[in-house]
Amino acid sequence: MGQTNKLKIFNDPIYGFIGTPNELIFNLIAHPYFQRLRRISQMGLSYLVYPGAHHTRFHHALGCMHLMRKAIDVLRFKQVEITKAEEKGLLAAILLHDIGHGPFSHALEFALVPKVSHETLSLQFMEQLNQEFDGALTDAIQIFKGRHPKRFLNQLVSSQLDVDRLDYLKRDSFYTGVAEGNISSERMITMLNVANGCLVVEEKGIYSVEKFLMARRFMYWQVYLHKTSLVAEQLLLKVMKRARFLVKNDKTVPCSAELLFFLKQKETVPSNGTMLAQFSKLDDIDVLYALKSWQDHPDFILAKLSGMLINRQLLHIKIKDKPIDPQKINEKREQVKVDYKLMEEDVDYFVFTGELRNRAYDHTKENINILTKNGKLTDVAKASDHLNLKALSKTVTKYYVCYPKEGV
Repeated sequence: MGQTNKLKIFNDPIYGFIGTPNELIFNLIAHPYFQRLRRISQMGLSYLVYPGAHHTRFHHALGCMHLMRKAIDVLRFKQVEITKAEEKGLLAAILLHDIGHGPFSHALEFALVPKVSHETLSLQFMEQLNQEFDGALTDAIQIFKGRHPKRFLNQLVSSQLDVDRLDYLKRDSFYTGVAEGNISSERMITMLNVANGCLVVEEKGIYSVEKFLMARRFMYWQVYLHKTSLVAEQLLLKVMKRARFLVKNDKTVPCSAELLFFLKQKETVPSNGTMLAQFSKLDDIDVLYALKSWQDHPDFILAKLSGMLINRQLLHIKIKDKPIDPQKINEKREQVKVDYKLMEEDVDYFVFTGELRNRAYDHTKENINILTKNGKLTDVAKASDHLNLKALSKTVTKYYVCYPKEGV
């Protein structure tokens, strides 16, 4: 693929000016696969709760690349060897780590491409780009897979304290206006080091790690798992389920050719060049156009659900610490069945339950290790004198039920 000597500077509201460090990064950003991320919401349907949350995966990817450059500089200053090739691999890997996200990011994960995660799709996009760029992404792919022999390189891209999290917490906090999620990403990065080949945090950075974990907990309960966002995303999943059902039964469901391609697929979508080409053209606009069209569809269920989302007339949702009483659920089901004149199997579109799980720090996975002044490594939950930090290692489970509001 033809190269260019043009470099570009982006003005980011979080970090200020972000430059493109090399021609490979410039050309990756300019590629249609990456430009699609301008049309993919970072936070799904969270803008229905936080009106400012309209930022995109494009914003986030650039921010991650910027922080990765900072991390590389800090580690090199501390005499950690990172070669030019490894630097290029790190920057490309973090830039492309979310390129496989579909419309509204996590909201429709597995809904359009069943059983295939966005990480798997990201890898497929990277492998396709690697062919186009004559093998320039080989190191990036190895790092993305977590298979680079230098373990800390993998951890910078994916771990419990990776560059991805350092950006999205700060960025999502900024755009939602939820101050509790604001962290000092730059300070966290200055505290990073490498010991025994692994990424660690120096002892003086322990309070920054505590704030990072607490911020992550707050953001999950206040933003990512907010009940209104939750019910909106569940409705979107129900819409796609109904649309797929109608297509399967030879009903006309107006939408873009790309969206129709995935609605026609059965339980598994063929992993081939055609699928990737179709997915690379799919974004939020396809879904929004479909929702606007479907609110006038002759099928009552598809029209009703689509109208709820377009007009923000969502289902009611209750969240409890204990499982919902089955008798109360059945009462709601019977009421909705009568009100909407539904078949028994169709009530699930309007009355349904589920679980929420939140765990800010998983000590059973790759730990966040603190490097003490005497050279010892200690898990942050043990090293911290913050009583809540051990509690953050426990999974908190809550239960929800969704059903139509009275008179809707």
